[in-house]
Amino acid sequence: MVDALVIGGGVIGLAIARALARSGREVTLLEAETHLGAHSSSRNSEVIHAGIYYAPGSLKARLCVAGRDALYEFCAAEGVPHERIGKIIVATSDDECHVLEQLKSQAEANAVHDLVWLDQAQLLSLEPMICAVRGLLSPATGIIDSHAYMSALRRDAERCGADVVVSTPVVGGRVVSDGIEIQTGGSDAATVWCRTLVNAGGLRAQEVARSISGIAASTIPEQRFAKGHYFVLGGRSPFSRLIYPVPVPGGLGLHLTLDLAHQARFGPDVSWLDGVDYSFDESRCETFYRAIRRYYPGLTDGSLSPGYTGIRPKLAGASEPAPDFLIQGPAVHGVPGLVNLYGIESPGLTASLAIADYALGVLSGQWDEQEHAAQAP
Repeated sequence: MVDALVIGGGVIGLAIARALARSGREVTLLEAETHLGAHSSSRNSEVIHAGIYYAPGSLKARLCVAGRDALYEFCAAEGVPHERIGKIIVATSDDECHVLEQLKSQAEANAVHDLVWLDQAQLLSLEPMICAVRGLLSPATGIIDSHAYMSALRRDAERCGADVVVSTPVVGGRVVSDGIEIQTGGSDAATVWCRTLVNAGGLRAQEVARSISGIAASTIPEQRFAKGHYFVLGGRSPFSRLIYPVPVPGGLGLHLTLDLAHQARFGPDVSWLDGVDYSFDESRCETFYRAIRRYYPGLTDGSLSPGYTGIRPKLAGASEPAPDFLIQGPAVHGVPGLVNLYGIESPGLTASLAIADYALGVLSGQWDEQEHAAQAP
């Protein structure tokens, strides 16, 4: 018997477990894998986003901006390696400049007011290797060590009394009159009763929800998986900031990001899967060279090597508009004490602390979920 049970040991589950523990709740977090953050939380660009790309008024926009500020504060307080390095979004032709105009207007509607216009000469003065006609500088964009961040979330959660348990998959459950019963697998299979359940299962969130009797199937969205490849640039990075092309349908384009050692990597691309598969398709390399050379023509043959892949939990397919985060509480699915989080992709890492606060607000009835219930199937 536990008061609050959190399923999923990525950044979202850890942030929620921490927030619940800090509020005085008795909390246990269950992670199916042998270590925390094995999936989307660690297989990403490790970027702290400013809040530019998301529809004004959406949860993605609101929670990204609030989460960005909270994340910088948390990293400074907890000693999490990070750097407010800045990002430049570039137009490589005059035809793309209107997209930058739209992004700036959207950013301002999201309360991001620090974007700076750069003409071609200013671009070259900041990044001499860039090939672009115009750019937008985002000084609030940063990079973070996602593993160190998750370790810090775990430490703070455990300081507040939370228990974090790995190698413990959820295999089923049922809604009962006074709470929710969860069946776990692994070497110590058990049945656990809880008053509050938060499903932050990431790539497995829909699978977890479907395994719990009493959650209406009509409230569980279809799960889609979008795989992204990252190639690593050999040698020293030619750029000191992150470089993003204008967005393309389905994603933000093959952008250049830096890790905290300033090693450059490019990605992600997008391919659609039926399940989780992290294999690396090296044949995509030529597509990367062509796309990157639009803004970095100095990229030499043979300088890219395979890096890693990541998979994003999607709620819409390739030809459909990207939906908002879907954070469901009792007002939508009718189960007291339950919150399901679906489709928490980018900017989930940036927004994680704000998502945690929002999830607690949903549990307490503070937030009106019906405002965003249109995302439900």
